[in-house]
Amino acid sequence: MAAVKRIPRERGGWWHAYVCPGHGVELDHGDVLGGVFPKDGARCPRGCRVDTPAVRGAWTVLSHQAWARRLRVLAECGEDTEAVSGLVEYTSLYAELASRHHDDAQPWMLRGRLFHQALTDAIWAVNVGHAAWTLGARGTVGLAAVLPLLDELERAALDARDVLVARGDLASNYTTWLTAAGIATGRAAAAVRGVPWDGAKQWLEGPHGLYAHLRACVADDGWEWEGSTYYHGFVLRAALLALRGTDPSALPGDVAARLCGMVDVLAAIATDGGVLPALHDGPYLRDPLSLEWLELCALARQFAPAPRVDAVAARARADLADADDGLDRLLDGWFTGPPLPERSAPAPVTVFGDAGYAVVRAAGVHAVLDFGPHGGSHGHRDKLSLYLYGVTAPWQPDPGQVPYAHDEFRDLYASTAAHPSFRVDGAEQAECAGALLNADDTSATAEVTTAYEGVRAVRRVEAGTCHLVDVLTVTGERGALGRVSAQLRPGVALDLQVQASGPVRTTWYGDELLHGWHTASTPVRPFCRPGPGSADDPQQQRTRVDFTARDTTRVVFASVYQSASAGPAVTDVRLTEEGLVVVSLADGSRRVHRTEA
Repeated sequence: MAAVKRIPRERGGWWHAYVCPGHGVELDHGDVLGGVFPKDGARCPRGCRVDTPAVRGAWTVLSHQAWARRLRVLAECGEDTEAVSGLVEYTSLYAELASRHHDDAQPWMLRGRLFHQALTDAIWAVNVGHAAWTLGARGTVGLAAVLPLLDELERAALDARDVLVARGDLASNYTTWLTAAGIATGRAAAAVRGVPWDGAKQWLEGPHGLYAHLRACVADDGWEWEGSTYYHGFVLRAALLALRGTDPSALPGDVAARLCGMVDVLAAIATDGGVLPALHDGPYLRDPLSLEWLELCALARQFAPAPRVDAVAARARADLADADDGLDRLLDGWFTGPPLPERSAPAPVTVFGDAGYAVVRAAGVHAVLDFGPHGGSHGHRDKLSLYLYGVTAPWQPDPGQVPYAHDEFRDLYASTAAHPSFRVDGAEQAECAGALLNADDTSATAEVTTAYEGVRAVRRVEAGTCHLVDVLTVTGERGALGRVSAQLRPGVALDLQVQASGPVRTTWYGDELLHGWHTASTPVRPFCRPGPGSADDPQQQRTRVDFTARDTTRVVFASVYQSASAGPAVTDVRLTEEGLVVVSLADGSRRVHRTEA
């Protein structure tokens, strides 16, 4: 018997509440199109069943969003009767449920009507608007009954955007989605009425329109101001959804350049296998996110038809449990006009000065050095973290973030202890920013001087001929440091071996093998202990390693990493007065890397 499909009759809550209180992992969605909360509670992958008002409200958000996307797919696939029926049902439901703001929302939110957040309302409205736009453009009958919904959604988006602008938040990611919702529903209403759309000045060209918003929220280096992979893609996807039917070459030059720059950011941070480091914040691995990346890549090809963007799409499709997503049909012909010219591939070293990242590629090792400002993405104390990836292996990823309603795990994943950074006396870093000292064709060097009072830390990451060099120098500018730790935070299984002499060895597993050699300028204690893995499953234990020096005014931690697929093989690593010496097995060759900034 086919599963019953039913639009839920309740208002939604906050989707981030859809998390197991015991294990910190997102709950199973169940049948989101069935319209009924899972019997006996939402299932946790660890066996729990959770049923609270907050979890029910969060599930209802997921169900409404799935329904809005379903209507959009139905409209695009020519299933007009079912698509119109769903839109008509939402018209009456919205009038019944969403006449006022959501009183149960958290005080910090810009409150929505159908959901706790105006942001979630806008995401839902974009899909509803595009469904009606598609149907209206081909003259589908029965849509006049949907006009009250479209008009009200555009009015609600405008009201919410005015609130943001009044409080100085033109650059907010809320603004992007509210603008996209206003455009989609306004253009849908015009299509249904059979009249030209007259909202360009309000929603695109005006002082608070999409063009002004992109000028405000995207920095010169191409990053959305929050410096988070998730929110960067979140904003870019909304902007491209808003530009349906646009010829990219007809956009204002600086706006087109910003959109291209945003796509270039994703191409630059992605590994050759299409893995996007989950920098700073946002959900980690989840099917809805994979679907979002897949949609974004399909849209982005018009602005950057680069092989690396296709690799990201392939990775997202591989991560998606249900590959029958309808995207190819959904986004066919989304833009008009030819694609913008293809740009060059990312350089071996790419620096993003505003966001504060440096990407260094070395013979199968993909490294990201994080030195940027604090707070853009909810504040992670992670200065001078070093993230390591293979083609697809997340050897040492940014750990990501759990759904925000889980306070304890959210705090843990924002902490210094969770990141491959450094700590002094076991304390958290202060809220601070680092600075780039130098970058060239093979290396990048950054420093931070305000993470701990009286402490200067410098990290230099360099691509060798067949390996990656990482040198972290910590100096007490007012005397002895006490206890200083350089941290390894694997996202895969790791073995560590202390040698009778010479460097400590590490072996990192996953889809690919990584070998590590670790030494220091003063005796250090390598300490292993179990810790939570990446944020998609905090209960998955990984081996955390701290290399700790005590009672010194200056310590240099040096590591060399080599992918098992690279050669000639490294056989010895040692610190000398001339620098960090790396010896190769094949010919006994000796390469010296400097340790100073």
